[in-house]
Amino acid sequence: GDGQAFRGIRFIDAETSAEASFSGVNGVGVRRTVLHQKMVERAEGCGITLLWNTPVAGLSGDGAILGDTVVKARWIIGADGIHSRVRRWIGLDGNVRQEMRFAQRRHYRVKAWTDCMEIHWSQKAQAYVTPLSNEETCVALISRDPRMRLEDAWREFPKLAGRLFQAEPRSAERGAVTVSRRLGQVYRGNIALIGDASGSVDAITGEGLCLSFRQAMALADALGNGELESYQRAHRRLARRPNTTGRLLLLLDRHPPFRKRALRGLAEDPELFARLLAAHLGEASPRFLAATSLRLGWQFLAA
Repeated sequence: GDGQAFRGIRFIDAETSAEASFSGVNGVGVRRTVLHQKMVERAEGCGITLLWNTPVAGLSGDGAILGDTVVKARWIIGADGIHSRVRRWIGLDGNVRQEMRFAQRRHYRVKAWTDCMEIHWSQKAQAYVTPLSNEETCVALISRDPRMRLEDAWREFPKLAGRLFQAEPRSAERGAVTVSRRLGQVYRGNIALIGDASGSVDAITGEGLCLSFRQAMALADALGNGELESYQRAHRRLARRPNTTGRLLLLLDRHPPFRKRALRGLAEDPELFARLLAAHLGEASPRFLAATSLRLGWQFLAA
C-alpha cells in the first residue's frame, strides 16, 4: 500500500541513542500529497462537494461569502490553518498564547536505513527523519532561527549528513512555521474552529493531524446535538495531553544539559521510554502515568 510502516521512535544526539516501539500497530510514513488525495477521495465518496479555487471572502449573518454569492449555512467551520481568517473574522485572535519555530523539509531518494521515525537533536535544531518508502525518506529541520536551512544544518548533524551526503533530492526545500498556540475559545455563535485554526501544538509532538481528526469527531457529535459548548469542552480535553508533551519536549530543546541527561536516562531504561510513548499516544491509565512519572524522576536523578 501507500507509505512505509515504522515501528517506533528513536531519539539521537551526538552521544546517545534511545528508542521505543509502539505498543499497538505500526506508524505509517506517507507523503502529504498522497494523504491529501486519499482524504479528497473519501470526502467525495461521502457525497461532499469540494469547491476548488473558490476562496471564502467573508462571513454574513446567515452564511459565507464566496465571490458575489452568499452560501447560506446553519453551521460554519473554520478549518483554514494557522493564519485563520475565520478566527480573525469572529474575533478570537485576541488573548492568544503562542510560541513559534521555523521548519524546512525535503524528500530524498535514499534506501531506508531505519525502521523508526528518528529525531536527531543538536544545540540549535532538530532533524526529523521519516521513511516514506524503501527508496524515499523525508527530512524536516525545525529550529528557532528563521534563517536556518537544511544545507546550513548538516554540520549540526554529522551522522545524518553521512547518510544523505550523496542522496538525490526528490523535492524542493520548502519552509513553514510550527506554532504552539492556545485559544481561550474555539467557537462563537454558529461558527466553530478546528485544526490549526483552533490552536496548535509544535510539530515536535507529531500530533497535528491526529489531534485534528479527534477534534473532527468531537465536533460532529456536537453538531449532531445542535450545540457547540460540548465541542469547546472536548477540544480543551483533547488538547491537554499534546500540550503537556509539547511543553516537555520544547524544554529539552531549550536546555541541552537537561536533554542530554534525559536521553541518557531513556537509553538506559528502554521500558520507561516505551511507557512514555504509550502515555503520549493516550494508551495509559492515570495510575500507569503516576508510576511512570516516578520512574522518570528517578532515572533523571541517576543519569
